[in-house]
Amino acid sequence: MTVDTPPEARPEPPQQSSLGTAAARNLSTTTKSAPQMQEITSRWLLRMLPWVETTGGTYRVNRRLTYTVGDGTVEFIQDGSDVRVVPRELGELALLRGFDDVDVLTAIADRCVQRDFRAGETLVERGTPAEQLHLIAHGRVNQLSVGEYGGDITLDVLADGDRFGDDALLEDGIHWEQTAVAETPGTLLTLSRADFAAVLDTAPALRDHVEKFKSRSRQRQNHRGEAEIAMSAGHQGEHELPGAFVDYESNPRQYELSVAQTILRVHTRVADLYNEPMNQTKEQLRLTIEALRERQEHELINDREFGLLHNADFKQRIQTHSGPPTPDDLDNLLSRRRGTKFYLAHPRTIAAIGREFNARGLYPDHVDVGGQQVPAWRGVPILPCNKIPITKERTSSILAMRTGEENQGVIGLRQTGLPDEYEPGLSVRFMGLDEKAITSYLVSTYYSAAILVPDAVGVLENVQISHWPR
Repeated sequence: MTVDTPPEARPEPPQQSSLGTAAARNLSTTTKSAPQMQEITSRWLLRMLPWVETTGGTYRVNRRLTYTVGDGTVEFIQDGSDVRVVPRELGELALLRGFDDVDVLTAIADRCVQRDFRAGETLVERGTPAEQLHLIAHGRVNQLSVGEYGGDITLDVLADGDRFGDDALLEDGIHWEQTAVAETPGTLLTLSRADFAAVLDTAPALRDHVEKFKSRSRQRQNHRGEAEIAMSAGHQGEHELPGAFVDYESNPRQYELSVAQTILRVHTRVADLYNEPMNQTKEQLRLTIEALRERQEHELINDREFGLLHNADFKQRIQTHSGPPTPDDLDNLLSRRRGTKFYLAHPRTIAAIGREFNARGLYPDHVDVGGQQVPAWRGVPILPCNKIPITKERTSSILAMRTGEENQGVIGLRQTGLPDEYEPGLSVRFMGLDEKAITSYLVSTYYSAAILVPDAVGVLENVQISHWPR
């Protein structure tokens, strides 16, 4: 049952005595921000690379002649639980580099025997006869030796695509210098010396190729695999001095500038009527350039032709000892090159580095880079880059690099002085109006990166970033 309130007892609404804010806004000028964009990052790689003028759009890296060949990783085909090596991938072996007879390579691949191993299993024992080449299809393997003070020491960590025992295919009577122990379960393929010799006996072209390889191996080289420069030191009297010259690679690597482009479209009505207080075309162009620069940094990391992850020398790729990024792993990466300028890692990887450091009671120093404080290890800054991929297994990579032409490091490549240049190496070219009164601008940036010598870039691979130390 409801009771109606008499009209004379109802409270009257308050009378408005001044102009309301909703109406007042119709006469006011709002304060506006410039257009914001979440994609913008710090882009440390673009900031830290020294940029070299690349006239003609091509940069040639001339190097001293090096005999080191065929030190890449090997790829495999998986059919259920069966694993086979891709025949052409055997060309990554130093012995077979440049040999392209598919039938012979297939015959060698067919003689590779699959072996599944478990964690903790000893694959080869130090001091036993070495009679097989081992190709790791999957898993991690530690190479151990005896330290000077007794006990095992880890010399190297091998993973997918790596191998050991190359010399066993040709040299008789040699023995394993290290013990190989599986750290995780996995699969490898083995090729015995006897099986390789059987193929060798039926393939004259392969025999010729192997003899040429042996003759190259007998030429004098320095510890970097470069042709040795003959010289004499510490002699007395009037000894005849050796003559010398520095040989160069006959086919040096050439880097052509890549391009990132887009067409920016702005309607003339927008540019004419809505250009205050902010220039619409200028703001559209600013955000477009930001997106292009983000794409540029992504390509410098991930492009298969010139990206740093794909072009880092295989000898400069190392594995973590236990998965997470420990101080020992960063030291191992740092020790493989002189004058390391900075580390580059995904922000989540940097967080994992911090957790591992804190678990050991270590707290990284901070250094000033361009007026900004960033974490550092051994005085080398650790810079974030979200363009470094993270796999579905939550692993990533850490790069360490030396930069600059004078240091034989990594350099960025670009060409300035472009027509309608808006920024160095970036042009904005007017393309005209169409029948819909839309103005078009072609926005282009040209770039690449070059690794001058192999040890300029190192990569710590398969870094586990989801580990939480207790």
